[in-house]
Amino acid sequence: MPSIPASPLDPAGRPRLLFTDLDGSLLDHHGYDWSPARDCLARLKELGVPVIPVTSKTRSEVVPLRRELGIEEAPFIAENGALAGLPPAWCHARLDRGAAADGLVIRTLGVDIGLIRKRLWVWRERLGVRFTTMSEMPLDDLVAFTGLSEPQARLARLREGSEPLLWEDSDDGLARFREGLEGDGLRLVRGGRFWHVTGDCHKGSAVAWLIERFQALRGSRPQTLALGDGPNDIPMLETVDQAVVIRGCHGLAVSPKQPALYRSEATGPAGWAEGVAHWWGRADRRPGPAVRHASSDGARRETA
Repeated sequence: MPSIPASPLDPAGRPRLLFTDLDGSLLDHHGYDWSPARDCLARLKELGVPVIPVTSKTRSEVVPLRRELGIEEAPFIAENGALAGLPPAWCHARLDRGAAADGLVIRTLGVDIGLIRKRLWVWRERLGVRFTTMSEMPLDDLVAFTGLSEPQARLARLREGSEPLLWEDSDDGLARFREGLEGDGLRLVRGGRFWHVTGDCHKGSAVAWLIERFQALRGSRPQTLALGDGPNDIPMLETVDQAVVIRGCHGLAVSPKQPALYRSEATGPAGWAEGVAHWWGRADRRPGPAVRHASSDGARRETA
């Protein structure tokens, strides 16, 4: 099993931040298991490297997951960049007020869910297109489609700044729908299971915001790594110094413009641990132009 070294990850002493998608990446796409990444997570925690979830999940889903994964001291980005959760060490005394009982400060980076749902209704009626939003799905159907438990599915519906939907119409209708949303300042992005409608924000803009926050608080720019498996992860993968595309289970193309890119052989959390070991498993590894080579199954992948 791949592992990260016992020695410090960066001999130059630069702090490091790890940004990660959850579903299909750190969590298995089908059963949401993360045990193949357990040892790697423990070692990162021992080395003081924040593991920052960047996910389409809601705040209500992410908060208990952070405790389960042992990463509750790190911030998180929820709903594809629509909001960020900041623990005390990441808060600015003057800018961040109104912490919740758990100490988290929530920063809204997108738009309110009420506006999104109103405009979705308008464009469905105006264009005559067919789609079903997550909030419209019967709970039993949502459980069956996602594999979530019923309590987890209820948390997934507690949206604050984005609305997932299942598209049930033509590609031409999708293009017209996307154009209409863009006229409202809204974005339509593809995830592993759903399309997601958000404000003018995405995972990349939210990650850039957190990197700037870290630099302002700590006085140094960190070395950054991001891992993801879906098209909605592309902006995040393009924002950081080094990136991993985890082999997905959805068959969707994920091709970020990123010279320091690695494509995992394994899927889910095993691919996640493989990707972390690739970039941070050798102290002398540095970002560089991607080199393509064929794997044993004939697939193409890039390494630096």
